[in-house]
Amino acid sequence: MSDLLSFAHPAHVHQHLIQNAKTDIIRRSANYHPSIWGDQFLKYAPDVMVDEDGCPEHVVEELKEEVRRMLRADANFDPSNKLNLIDSLQRLGVAYHFEGEIEELLEQMKDTVPPDHGNHLYTIALWFRLLRQQGYNVSCNVFNRFKDSKAGSFKEDLLKDVSGLLCLYEATHLRVHGEDILDEALAFTITQLKFILTHHHHHDFYLKPPLATQVMHALKQPLHKGMPRLETRHYISIYEEVETRNVTLLKLAKLDFNSLQSIHRQELSQLSRWWKELKFATKLPYARDRLVECYFWIVGVYFEPHYSLARMILTKVIALTSIIDDTYDVYGTLEELKLFTDAIERWDIISGMDQLPEYMKVLYSTLLDVYNEIEENLRKEGQSYRLNYAIEAMKTQVRAYFIEAKWFNEGFIPTFEEYMGIALTSCGYYMLTVTSFLGMGNIIETKEALDWAIDDPKLVRASSLINRLMDDIVSHKMEQERGHVCSSIECYMKQHGVTEQDACDEFNKRIENAWKDINEGCIKPTVVPMPFLIRAVNLARMMDVIYKHEDGYVNASKVLKEYITLLFIDPICLHL
Repeated sequence: MSDLLSFAHPAHVHQHLIQNAKTDIIRRSANYHPSIWGDQFLKYAPDVMVDEDGCPEHVVEELKEEVRRMLRADANFDPSNKLNLIDSLQRLGVAYHFEGEIEELLEQMKDTVPPDHGNHLYTIALWFRLLRQQGYNVSCNVFNRFKDSKAGSFKEDLLKDVSGLLCLYEATHLRVHGEDILDEALAFTITQLKFILTHHHHHDFYLKPPLATQVMHALKQPLHKGMPRLETRHYISIYEEVETRNVTLLKLAKLDFNSLQSIHRQELSQLSRWWKELKFATKLPYARDRLVECYFWIVGVYFEPHYSLARMILTKVIALTSIIDDTYDVYGTLEELKLFTDAIERWDIISGMDQLPEYMKVLYSTLLDVYNEIEENLRKEGQSYRLNYAIEAMKTQVRAYFIEAKWFNEGFIPTFEEYMGIALTSCGYYMLTVTSFLGMGNIIETKEALDWAIDDPKLVRASSLINRLMDDIVSHKMEQERGHVCSSIECYMKQHGVTEQDACDEFNKRIENAWKDINEGCIKPTVVPMPFLIRAVNLARMMDVIYKHEDGYVNASKVLKEYITLLFIDPICLHL
């Protein structure tokens, strides 16, 4: 049903009924597995990160200075070297230290297609991708030169240029509507790269190890749709193997990764303490206990040190929304849910609490406490006006949950359009996008960005659509076994008289189109500054990471365990 974040849709929820002795209410239970982390993140012991060169603080500053010199070096530069440097900085996760310098370089390169120095496809595809990522509307016609004018398809001899093909494949994910050549290029590169992988021991296609690993990884997870931190962790291990690696960049990337990991661990430790004190695992045992997974989700939205407050706010909100979602989806009776919805509308601890059953009082008072705490943090910066946007977004969220609960109780199957009208809100991404702006600090345009976000803009809608459809594709079967409000799949199949496979194929097309909407929304001039837009983009990316093959939030012990270990538990070995 709702699914914050596609949250719910309690997957493998078989219909376990709970008899409540005092009231004789029969309740469903989703039988979620408990948190797999125990108290692992409660304690935080900072790793003493002292390098053989002495204190890492000054080492990191020296390395950054050296990178700045590289970025500024030689006026008559070779564009392909600069493009490679920018690409490495971005993939190694340290570009956030050099945003001004990178912007300046790309601004200089936006009007000139790089000259041909042999590996032309690679350089042009890289130029196109880096500029598109930065919001420059460079033309996809630069790829016409790689097509065979007679046959109208891409040239056969490109097959020998694996790094060029890989670079073109990554570039196609930045395409917008109407760029047929990039649609073709995507299909072409997928076919060729898969062929090369299966024949890569053949002397014509021999791939050296780091390149083969990169191709396999990219086909599973295109860079543009990946979670920035996970992609960084993966790329550092690739970059170590690259013959042309730059030792300065590698060293900075490793130190920076471990330093960020340490900050994230500290935040996770504070959040774990807060969560444990709430005792939700015993007070609200019907709900998913997924604080660590929620924090992982939010590190996908912003990882940089200066967004620490924003991460703390958004993690608390997403963790509570997940519990509210399970209350509406699984546990609450319609009568109780009506009371809870009314209490949220009143948003007042005194008049809102009276009628609520005990278990809901716990949830309601915690929610209001969290928003009061957010207000205190914002007031210090003179930004308390922002809170009202977040409260309104939460009210909208809960109204959508209640409509879905009514549908379930009435056994009502809406039309696909009617379902999506509510499900794009109940998936949670509208509310999370608005809330993600609260703690981002003193960005002058924050009020304009909040006004933009609450107006249901196309980019946020596209991100919500990716959320809802990807979630329904992987979880609807288990939900139907459990007894659950219909998902988009059932609504679409019933309305159009098609098979489940047809519905999934159609949805995958719509997901691709939604990515084009997202890419279009990031092209300059943008409606609001890029630091805001990128939150909605990152939320969409997290769906690609968590829900690509199965419901990774519900089945966290399988899907997310490895990712969380890589990001928050295992540091990178500093040996170079």
